[in-house]
Amino acid sequence: MTERGGLFVVSAPSGAGKSTLIGRLLTRVEGLRFSVSWTTRSPRPGEKDGCEYHFTDIPTFREMMGRGEFLEWAVVHGEYYGTSRRQIEEVRAAGTDVLLDIDVQGAEQVRRAVEDCRTIFILPPDLTTLRRRLVSRGTDARDVIERRLQGARQEILRWEEFDYLVINDELERAADELCGVILAARCRRDRRRSLAARIVETFSEGSGSGAAG
Repeated sequence: MTERGGLFVVSAPSGAGKSTLIGRLLTRVEGLRFSVSWTTRSPRPGEKDGCEYHFTDIPTFREMMGRGEFLEWAVVHGEYYGTSRRQIEEVRAAGTDVLLDIDVQGAEQVRRAVEDCRTIFILPPDLTTLRRRLVSRGTDARDVIERRLQGARQEILRWEEFDYLVINDELERAADELCGVILAARCRRDRRRSLAARIVETFSEGSGSGAAG
């Protein structure tokens, strides 16, 4: 029987380096599928539909909401974001771990809906560093940056809701920690129960190939 895959949720305030860390995680840890969310925001330069996000319009998104197609959804900075329920279930049923990149609102919804999910929050080292990262991206106007910083102040207050914390003060170390979280979670007793049972069975009386000499 195929072991059911796990579900990992990664959240962070905008500018904390979440996307960069996830990129490193996906190249280092095998058997981990990134869930491509749906959004109503416009693609940024270099983004392609179906890669970073499934891009759609607000009426279509709301229709999908009405049909119950989202495991979670949220409105962030005036745009809708959501995770396909069917996609997650299909990947997990096949025995593959799934990684969600969603905000704290979405993480709360997933936590309520999926008992065995594991949540990870990425913290910047301080507010000054976060502001510098947002400015250096060069993708947002000043008012947008200030709105993101205000949102970050609220999101960071919810860090205690998460199972794991990764502080992104040094990129490679933070990437190592994020990888470590996934690998450690895979070693949990409940994730390896079936495998352990098969191993233990080989030690039952009469299953050996003979007495040790």
